[in-house]
Amino acid sequence: MFEDEMIFEDDPSGDDIVFEGDADVSGGAFFPDDALFNGMPTFVMLFFVIVIGIFLFSIFKGIGTWSKNEQSPRLSVKAKVTGKRTNVHRHGGHAHEHHHSHTSTTYYVTFQFESTDRSEFTVSGREYGMLAEGDEGMLTFQGTRFLDFQRNLSEEHTDA
Repeated sequence: MFEDEMIFEDDPSGDDIVFEGDADVSGGAFFPDDALFNGMPTFVMLFFVIVIGIFLFSIFKGIGTWSKNEQSPRLSVKAKVTGKRTNVHRHGGHAHEHHHSHTSTTYYVTFQFESTDRSEFTVSGREYGMLAEGDEGMLTFQGTRFLDFQRNLSEEHTDA
């Protein structure tokens, strides 16, 4: 006989004996011959490639922004606070029958320059609380990074 041929012999129990080289290529009971199951490893791999790609893109984008800000000059210009807003992110989940949630808030302030151009900066919660719409003063920033705002002391702010 040739080696490539499958050899079956009868077992005394009546069951066929399967010899080497006769593996069930259809997938068996755990992996049915179904397009969903045959494509699953590809789908899982594609999912991980996309997730890792998004993660790497975020890292490189952050490094690029940081680098651009570092190369930008520090500027101090007269500006006026024209708007304030917040963005609250809610994170929640269940773990072992316990519900937990977490919120984080990002604070934004919009400044208008003498040239009537406007820029919005992310600021700390403390800075956000100290600023009011209509405040005028010297804004210091570097690229897209807020550094400081020194309010002009005027009569309306000193009357208390």
